[in-house]
Amino acid sequence: MSPKQKSAPAEPRPSSSVILVSPKNEVLLLHRVKTSTSFASAHVFPGGNLSLQDGRCPPPGDLKRHEDALWYRNAAIRETFEESGILLAKDQNSGKMLAVRDEERQKGRRQIHQQQITFAEWLRRQNPGAVPDTVPFTRWITPTNVPKRYTTQMYLYFLPLPLEPEKSILNEIPADGEREEIPVPTSDGGVEITEALFLPASEWLRKAGQGEIILFPPQFLLLSLVSQFLDKEPQASISPDTMQQRRKQLVDFVYSGNPPWTEKCISPKVGKMTEDGRAVLKLDHPGPELQGTGRKGESDRVVMVRFKDGSARDLNLGWKKDIFPGNKSRL
Repeated sequence: MSPKQKSAPAEPRPSSSVILVSPKNEVLLLHRVKTSTSFASAHVFPGGNLSLQDGRCPPPGDLKRHEDALWYRNAAIRETFEESGILLAKDQNSGKMLAVRDEERQKGRRQIHQQQITFAEWLRRQNPGAVPDTVPFTRWITPTNVPKRYTTQMYLYFLPLPLEPEKSILNEIPADGEREEIPVPTSDGGVEITEALFLPASEWLRKAGQGEIILFPPQFLLLSLVSQFLDKEPQASISPDTMQQRRKQLVDFVYSGNPPWTEKCISPKVGKMTEDGRAVLKLDHPGPELQGTGRKGESDRVVMVRFKDGSARDLNLGWKKDIFPGNKSRL
C-alpha cells in the first residue's frame, strides 16, 4: 500500500490591510461578524482581498505577486472605504485628502456593496485625479497548515493631526496646513463588520490581554510595535508637535532594520510549545512561495499564542534569543 501523499498547500490569495492612525494617534480596528469565514468575531485592521477592479495582480508563481504595488494600494483604500466609510485618497494636484459629503459616502458604500458600481469608478466621479495614499509597513503570508491562505500587504496611514505642523511625514499627511474633516468610522451594516472604533493601540492590547476581544498574531504584533511609539508617556494633553514627533519615530522605525520592516515578509511557524500549552511562533520565515529568494521575516521577535476553536488567546511578544537560547540573531 503506497503512503498517502501530502496535499500541496493552498495558494495564498492577495489581500491588503491598513493600520489607520487617527488625529489622536489612535488605531482603527473592526469587529468582524461571527459568521465570517476569516477571523470570525476577531478585531482586525480594515482590509480584504484584491479584486479585478484594483488592477491585475501578477499570477501565482510570479514573485512580484508578493511585492507592494498599485493594485494592493487600490485594494487597501477600497476595503477601508467599504468597511468603515473612511476614504484614504488624496487629490494628485493639491495633496489634500478628498472630502466627500456623508450622504454621498454612504450612498457610494451601498452601491459598491450591491455591485451597482465599482469603487474605482465611484472614486473617479468624486475626483478624476484621486490617488491612493498609503505607506507600506510589512507583508504576511499565511502558514501552510491553514486551509485559507493570504499574502497580505500591510500599510500604515496617518490621518491629519488637529493642527498640522509645518512639515508632513513622507507626504502621507497633507502639507498645506488646512484641517480636513475626518469622518467617524461606521460599520458596514453588519455585512462583514459589527463595529468600527478608534482606540489607543495600548488599549486594544489591554482588551486582548483581558480576554475582552480576539486579536490574531499579525494584529497583535503590529499593534505592539505601534504602541511603543504612539503610546509613550504622557498620553494625555500632548501637543500636536509631540504627536507628530511620535509619528515620525514610528515611520523611521518602519524604514529601519536589515531588512527594513517595509521589506519583511512573515509566515509564522511553530517553533516549540510553552509549558502552559501555548505555541511559540517564529517569524523569520518568508513562506514557501519566497523560499530561496533572499526575502526575510522578523528574526528577533516571537509571538506566543494559545489557539483554541479557531480563536487566538493569551498572546505575548518575546525575544527569540530568550526563548531559543541558541539563536544568534542580533537584538
